[in-house]
Amino acid sequence: MEESDTIRRIITGCSLTAALEAVGERWSFLILRGSFNGLSHFEQFQATLGIARNILANRLARLVAHGLMERLPCADDRRKVEYRLTEKGMALMPALVALRQWGERWGDGPPCNTRLVDTRDGLPVAEVSVQAADGRKLNLDELRWIVIGQDEESSGKSEEAWPSHSAAG
Repeated sequence: MEESDTIRRIITGCSLTAALEAVGERWSFLILRGSFNGLSHFEQFQATLGIARNILANRLARLVAHGLMERLPCADDRRKVEYRLTEKGMALMPALVALRQWGERWGDGPPCNTRLVDTRDGLPVAEVSVQAADGRKLNLDELRWIVIGQDEESSGKSEEAWPSHSAAG
């Protein structure tokens, strides 16, 4: 198979497209961050984030539609609703932490005045990284994509692989 065909199969078979469809814009990430930090009511999100009501309503509806949050009646006042992370939404925590850590290192904004710590020890969480199955931290030159399927050998290695320097698919 030609290199361009392999690249096309890797790119079109990548689940990053689906992930970005669910959360791929600024307000959705900020709403998720707010939810991770305890916000649950429309008014809390609106006041804390400074987001326009129509945009907030749209983004919350999308997050609910994609199964990242659920819309539930409030226990103390059934006329009000709250938005809670689902298991699927909570699974985004490492991605949000990784983005924040990247922003702290490479962002142009003001320095961060908060730090994410382990509640048991009070120590900052470790840098989020890509790890091998045995726990080794991997660099970009230690990664490669394989195309799962037709020509896969019993050893689990595919004859079609994309070089390590292009692992961001």
